[in-house]
Amino acid sequence: MSDRKDNTRAEEFKKATAGALRAVAGVADVQVAYQPGPSGLAGKRARLPMPTRALPPAEMARMRGAADALALRLKYHDDTIHNARIPARREAREAYDALEQARVEVVGSENMSGVAANLRARLAETCEAEGYDRMTRKDQLSAASALALLARERMTGVNSPREAGRVLEMWRQTLGAQADQALDELAANAHDQSAFTRSARKLLAALDLAEAEAEAETDPSDDENEEDGEQSGAQDNSEQGEGQSQSEQESMLGAQPEEMVGEASDDEAGDESEDDGAAAEGDDRPGGPQPRREKPSGEQEGAYKPFTRQFDEEVHAEDLCDADELSRLRQHLDQQLQHLSGVVAKLANRLQRRLLAQQTRAWDFDLEEGQLDAGRLARVIINPMLALSYKRERDTEFRDTVVTLLIDNSGSMRGRPITVAAMCGDILARTLERCAVKVEVLGFTTRAWKGGQSRERWVQEGKPRSPGRLNDLRHIIYKAADSPMRRARKNLGLMLREGLLKENIDGEALQWAYRRLLARPEHRRILMVISDGAPVDDSTLSVNPGNYLERHLRDTIKDIEDRRAVELVAIGIGHDVTRYYKRAVTIVDAEELGGTMMKKLTELFDEDAAASWARASAERAAAIG
Repeated sequence: MSDRKDNTRAEEFKKATAGALRAVAGVADVQVAYQPGPSGLAGKRARLPMPTRALPPAEMARMRGAADALALRLKYHDDTIHNARIPARREAREAYDALEQARVEVVGSENMSGVAANLRARLAETCEAEGYDRMTRKDQLSAASALALLARERMTGVNSPREAGRVLEMWRQTLGAQADQALDELAANAHDQSAFTRSARKLLAALDLAEAEAEAETDPSDDENEEDGEQSGAQDNSEQGEGQSQSEQESMLGAQPEEMVGEASDDEAGDESEDDGAAAEGDDRPGGPQPRREKPSGEQEGAYKPFTRQFDEEVHAEDLCDADELSRLRQHLDQQLQHLSGVVAKLANRLQRRLLAQQTRAWDFDLEEGQLDAGRLARVIINPMLALSYKRERDTEFRDTVVTLLIDNSGSMRGRPITVAAMCGDILARTLERCAVKVEVLGFTTRAWKGGQSRERWVQEGKPRSPGRLNDLRHIIYKAADSPMRRARKNLGLMLREGLLKENIDGEALQWAYRRLLARPEHRRILMVISDGAPVDDSTLSVNPGNYLERHLRDTIKDIEDRRAVELVAIGIGHDVTRYYKRAVTIVDAEELGGTMMKKLTELFDEDAAASWARASAERAAAIG
């Protein structure tokens, strides 16, 4: 009875929240859906987190805050104005979007005290859930989150939640006069979106997150001359390419709503327009794009190399955060699993039945001992002189197998994609473990934005040309193949940690996972890659050819597929990976990931079963002959 009452209460709350969202937005035809994961907005489709049955007051306030945030985005935000100045670099784009969301929430809550209370409750819960009070370094808080909080303080005159106080103070100490002035301009222009976007770009330029608009519009070569005077001969052509790339990327990013920016936009910027896009993004960093444009064609075709491997790391997930935070992240993942596990679990059980059926499915008949063959008892009844017939189950050839799941941990996976990937990795690992199939779950990202220590070393050594990869790799082992799932289950929650997801250098990650698989004793090795975009690293691409990382990825894939020691399959989330991998599939929505993973693995094992059956048939035919 209580369950029915709770369900009725939850449904009533959902209807009321959806109605309030439409009323605040002033748009009657908004479609509101409740799904697991964070809230989001795509056109006139709003997605809100699925409420629990109990619906405690804190959760109700948090959900009302999420609904109000989406409603104010619909009411006070203009995509055309916003996209006219959207920066190309991923980190800058995220900060630019976060500043705009802070603006609409501040403007919308000025005359609505209830909305303001809901948004404050949501902000406080976010700060607590993300562990802002435990952050001891500035870089632990992303630029997007920090700037949104600082801008909100400046626009409202109200301090941020106390959990964010210490880490925000670190940001304030490093802002500088130009950034501080830009924050004042943001506050003065809160009610004018066009002027606000100009101030936002000034703030990003002051923090070296994006190129300065004023310089790009008046004399594009000034900034280049200051940082790399020796490259003045190539500046005019470089800046012309920059302007074209910027406009192309802005048009491609134009339809991306807040919290839904990600897959397609990153892919486009990282693929077809990467050469010019890297030039546009390099203006605010030492070195710029000029060396790349002055290289002779033979040098551009040079082999891939890292500038240094000294700062790369291969680390176990449990070493990246303390046990308490890992437990909290795992608890959050379990909450998400409650809603998704039903559908994926059915597919996982289907895969399990198929694998178990392949392992023991053949019988030997007419034996003198074994299990009594009940199907042949009739002939013994007819003729008692006949001996009883026995049978024995025969083990079919089923090669011992290891499966590696390599998950892209780049910034564009933030939100729903990485949550679904973590959930599916959890379910897949438990399923295959029950079938005696070893599973390894790996992730790849970088240690820092904008190059980290590798770039600092390159600058100290005089910025030599053709430096190769200019970022510090971070390869994460969430679950080793020999580690049981009960010991590694907490580790998968780390994917949900704020600040973990940065750049993606896919080629070297593939090589790393491939080497680990080759060291395994199993006869069959399967490598499944989950990614949502082409390889992108701003630091590397600003001083190398625009297709530098993509070309290395293609070479790596070809080498692995040609050697045939490992079976390689890829799943692209909103990104066409079929142009890279021979065996690949592309999905539009992250929700399709679980079913697609199970389907591709089922196909692989079916192929193995078919090959085993063909070999057995050939052996029997040869024996009869």
